[in-house]
Amino acid sequence: MFKRLIFRTTKHNRYSVTALVSAVLSEIENMEIFETKNVADILQYPVLDTAVAFSFMTFDLDTVIEELKVLKKHGYTVIAGGPHATAQPFELLELGFDYVFVGDGEENIIKFLKGELPENRIFDGVKNRVDLNKYPPICEKKKLFMPIEISRGCPFDCGYCQTPRLAGKIVRHRSIEQIVEYEKISVKHGKTIARFITPNAFGYGSKNGVTPNPEIVDELLFKIKSTGVKEIYFGTFPSDVRPESVTDDMVKVIKKYVNHDYIVIGAQSGSNRILQLIRRGHTVEKVEEALEILADNGFYAKVDFIFGFPFETKEDVEQTFNFIEKIVKKYNAKIHAHTFMPLPGTPLSDVGPGVLKDYHYKFLGQLASKGILDGYWLKQEQLAKKAVQNMRIKVGNEL
Repeated sequence: MFKRLIFRTTKHNRYSVTALVSAVLSEIENMEIFETKNVADILQYPVLDTAVAFSFMTFDLDTVIEELKVLKKHGYTVIAGGPHATAQPFELLELGFDYVFVGDGEENIIKFLKGELPENRIFDGVKNRVDLNKYPPICEKKKLFMPIEISRGCPFDCGYCQTPRLAGKIVRHRSIEQIVEYEKISVKHGKTIARFITPNAFGYGSKNGVTPNPEIVDELLFKIKSTGVKEIYFGTFPSDVRPESVTDDMVKVIKKYVNHDYIVIGAQSGSNRILQLIRRGHTVEKVEEALEILADNGFYAKVDFIFGFPFETKEDVEQTFNFIEKIVKKYNAKIHAHTFMPLPGTPLSDVGPGVLKDYHYKFLGQLASKGILDGYWLKQEQLAKKAVQNMRIKVGNEL
């Protein structure tokens, strides 16, 4: 049905676009695929036989709507996928998208391009999850390389996170054999640094995505090293680690192979009350236990914290500040700061945007001045407000 597929790319969707391009070209060899950061460039292509694809976050919705107006005015077929589409598919149809993709997209975008179209115009990748081994994570033909996705899905239900809604709660792993094969291809093209995409690196190969399986990870990293890879980064972005997956055995395994001396740990708060309210699934004590194991093995932690929850009290904030001061001093931890953003489809979507108070700015500023804090928390405070505004957009005369 379509001969040409154009992805509207941004800095937020480059990984998902690469995965989709790889999937399409693995099954439809003669499909013309283009990527552009400028809608004006799309207008150079003929409307006939062309589909334009968007994958976006909620805070980009207002910009997407404006670009959608232009494309629909010229008669293009426009489709949408990604986090916001999965949360609000019917809204996007009303806004003017021709088809919407929820959940996993690889299998469904191939069906779309072959003309297998659902009557309700929604491609369901939530009920029908894909086997990661069926689709390549890189595209050699177009020389698109990225961190290899080794696991997809998260069994937890964190109140702020879209991952279990977008990727499912059943964790699926790509096989070691396939990961190694794609690393060989990457090395052949001079890509000798191995990074990975996974919601929890230390959960790779486990049945539940949480309980570590050191033997499997040892085999994975050993075989990757044998491909000619010169550097391995495992347990760093975009393959962070949950604190309950940090064990002495696992840390000893990765230490043999990795080229970094830190691990990224998700803590999110130093208040057990907040951790319970956001459904995080672990305690402050479990975070410290993970940091102690890392320190005993010569690693330090870069620890994620979320600030500005609308329902946090001054006492909650003080507990978080005190915990941060403790782990910085005791374990040489570094802090990665985020501002809370409510996102559609999550349990905390309606609580309002994250708001930072003077004491947040003062404390975080002090950490930054000491060189132990990074993150986009200032920008995220603005994005949080924008996300709330975009969730309030009413369908009407937008198009």
